[in-house]
Amino acid sequence: MMEAHYRCWAEIDRSALRHNMAFVRGKFGPDIELLAVVKANAYGHGMIDVAQTIADQANIFGVANLEEATALRSAVRVPITILGPALPGERAAIAECGFIPSISTLEEARDFDRVGRGQKVAINFKIDTGMGRMGVLEEEALAVFKEVNALPNIKVHSVSTHLPVSNEDENFTREELRTFGKLIRRLRAEFPGDYKAHALQTAGVLAFAEEPFEIVRPGMLIYGISSLPEFQSLLRPAMTWKTRIALIRDMPAGHGISYGRSFITPRKMRIATLSCGYAAGYPRHLSNRGISVLVGGQRCALLGRVTMDLIMIDVSNLPGAAVDDEVVLMGRQGDEEICCAELAERAETITWEITTRIGARVRRVYL
Repeated sequence: MMEAHYRCWAEIDRSALRHNMAFVRGKFGPDIELLAVVKANAYGHGMIDVAQTIADQANIFGVANLEEATALRSAVRVPITILGPALPGERAAIAECGFIPSISTLEEARDFDRVGRGQKVAINFKIDTGMGRMGVLEEEALAVFKEVNALPNIKVHSVSTHLPVSNEDENFTREELRTFGKLIRRLRAEFPGDYKAHALQTAGVLAFAEEPFEIVRPGMLIYGISSLPEFQSLLRPAMTWKTRIALIRDMPAGHGISYGRSFITPRKMRIATLSCGYAAGYPRHLSNRGISVLVGGQRCALLGRVTMDLIMIDVSNLPGAAVDDEVVLMGRQGDEEICCAELAERAETITWEITTRIGARVRRVYL
């Protein structure tokens, strides 16, 4: 098999991607548009291949910036919205290419109106209902929207907000959605139009689906990872991250393992060195945190500190382990599984960071 030559690779299951998109479609029906978020290289899964896999299931793709939008446009013909703020020097190109920028200020809208050169620029009007990162403050939204909507070269494609604590604070999120819904109704009453609204990202799709508005924008959900553990069984993780045993050595008792000698062998041990380290995106914060990998369907403990290119594991209980054996860093092997949430918890981070940090030296293999 071709992947036998890879030292460290991530297998991406296309059928899992399609399953997760179908789950969202089944939840909301055919009339709700799906804005599939593929920013940050599709959360580490490979933007182009992921987008091509689900292009017939998505109504819109969401990316972070012009660079991502330009790369994606060469691969798919689905509309693309840019979820992050555009720099002034990027706005003319965004308008020319027909991407949908997100705007938070009247100044941005006026600049897009200027660079539109007589052609309508479709925009996403962002409202800040609690995130504090982008958007017009909710108390100013009506007044700013009135001016933006009146600009001759601007067409409001959508109005959106972002939910900052949808996986942490149900009460705040429900109030936030109530406030946003009230704003949308006021906007439509005062400024009629065919613009659509969206607020629900992954946790919103899973736990706050009562009011989906006209668009939902799943992100991590597409890749089969739920920010709410109770919904994980409904999804299929798309990525299995693998490496290989590069070396096996029998080590005596009292020998240090890796930098800092933070692990000392308590007895004679069989140690395997793996072809993966933090340069590939395996978190250094997993050092000495009780994490394991899978070899032959069995958990083997990570020993000592994660280094740039290599990590060491205990294979003392696997006499059959051999150089070149496949090792699963994240995913299922046999009856065992190391999920992304487990890695994130042990590294004291979030699942989004685990997958997006997987580096370019890790080949993506699509199945």
